[in-house]
Amino acid sequence: MWTKESIPDQTGKTVIVTGANTGVGYETALALYEAGAHVVLACRDTDKAEGACTRISALLGKGKIEIGILDLSDLDLVTQFADTFLQAHTKLHVLINNAGVMNTGIAAPVAAKTAQGYEAQFGVNFLGHFALTGRLYPLLKATPGARIVTLSSMAYLRGAIDFDNLRSENSYDGSREYAQSKLADILLSVELHRRITAIGDPVLSIAAQPGANRTELLRHMSGEELAAAITRVGQLMDPWQGALPSLYAAVSDDARGGNLYEPHDGGYRGYPTLATLKENALDEAAGKKLWDWAEEVTGVRYP
Repeated sequence: MWTKESIPDQTGKTVIVTGANTGVGYETALALYEAGAHVVLACRDTDKAEGACTRISALLGKGKIEIGILDLSDLDLVTQFADTFLQAHTKLHVLINNAGVMNTGIAAPVAAKTAQGYEAQFGVNFLGHFALTGRLYPLLKATPGARIVTLSSMAYLRGAIDFDNLRSENSYDGSREYAQSKLADILLSVELHRRITAIGDPVLSIAAQPGANRTELLRHMSGEELAAAITRVGQLMDPWQGALPSLYAAVSDDARGGNLYEPHDGGYRGYPTLATLKENALDEAAGKKLWDWAEEVTGVRYP
């Protein structure tokens, strides 16, 4: 059973955790700080980031905490965050693409959109992280033992990439768009692993999914919808346990690039284990097409 007590000493490591002010991201950042890492809380809201920083620092762990303001819904602000980080840091051992939104505007007749006009879940969960990872990739490549951990969810199982509707310009369904974004995250992680392997870069690209957790991601669900979800998947875990697959992917010597790690009990609850990726996540043609499209619309090319 792998727990946060299994984390080796992280002293001297620099880590970015996106969406670190709450839920799984907060618990991920906290565990790495306690293990000695210099953790950058990459958050959209300054007040919430400062609150998380205060709570973590009060626990007197071995590491350091830094705040970075990152709004994944605006590609220009993603560039701004990356440029600021690169000016201040000479190494990046782990990038954890944790931040996400779920079912934004689910009750609305039209999709919530990012600054560049993409459906918000797809734009934040996938496209913002694609751009962020690409802009930070040269520093990751220059840092020995670097890893990129990209979070997905069990929703990827019902996901499909609709290349004719990536802005939800033809139709919109909040649940469908969330599943698409989480599939896109795994396709990003697996395709990046393929590209890294092909050119021999010393970086690991690993996917993780936290299972069923009681976090702020549920805030857009009605009580009836939440009850139905619990009936379908079972009781929800606390965020500290949902953070374990991400932490395993970030620090375990046994974690391997191209893999997905998830809770052992059906992917919904339990402790980290290697998942069996389904066909839609291993679709190499879809992964390459999505990658090429993302490079074109973001202007970010790597590796």
